[in-house]
Amino acid sequence: MTQLAVDDLTFEVRESSRRKTLEITVDRDGELVIAAPSGTDERLLRDFVIEKRLWIYRKLAQKAEQRRRLPQKEYVNGEGFLYLGRSYRLKRVATDAQSAPIKLVNGRFQLRQDALPDAREHFIRWYTTRATAWLLAKVKEHARRMGVEPAGVTVQDLGYRWGSCGKGNRVYFHWKTILLPRHIAEYVVVHELVHLREPHHTQAFWRRLERAMPDYEQRKGWLARHGIEVEGV
Repeated sequence: MTQLAVDDLTFEVRESSRRKTLEITVDRDGELVIAAPSGTDERLLRDFVIEKRLWIYRKLAQKAEQRRRLPQKEYVNGEGFLYLGRSYRLKRVATDAQSAPIKLVNGRFQLRQDALPDAREHFIRWYTTRATAWLLAKVKEHARRMGVEPAGVTVQDLGYRWGSCGKGNRVYFHWKTILLPRHIAEYVVVHELVHLREPHHTQAFWRRLERAMPDYEQRKGWLARHGIEVEGV
């Protein structure tokens, strides 16, 4: 059993022979997950969900509120913008100061004054270009080590998903992945590469992921707790 539906709640069930207790988590995008010992009876899972129902609804509401409250960028001098987990301050420069609308120079993002009306689009293009190069390099590195052959890498807006594995073995990543700390972004890469062998989040998937990245649970936990806090543009 990989999914469990209880009224209006749908859970992904992740079983492990090493686990002794039941645990429910709410991922960044509101995905519900039950971690359970291998072979747990469905009735016990349903009873556990019913027992925790109020807590689950509270968590879902908190996630929605956090998303709503994320501050909007104002593109003023000194404002911070993330890149591979580090915050860089913004400096607005004269129109003739640089050829590109945005540059990262000496630890500062420099935004050309005439680019201000379309600043968000310029930032997304900048992040997408850097993410494509960085993620492509990491995919090649880990794919070689893991013995998988992705057909290609695409970086785009994936909504609340960090990555996905599409038809034809192409892997997709959200451009915001480049805002995450390096070791967390690498977790996203390895997670999607494992999907080339294991399409669903079965026990075999998590075992293979653990072999490829023994500390994946710590990285995954960080992403679940802090991913929603990663600022966009």
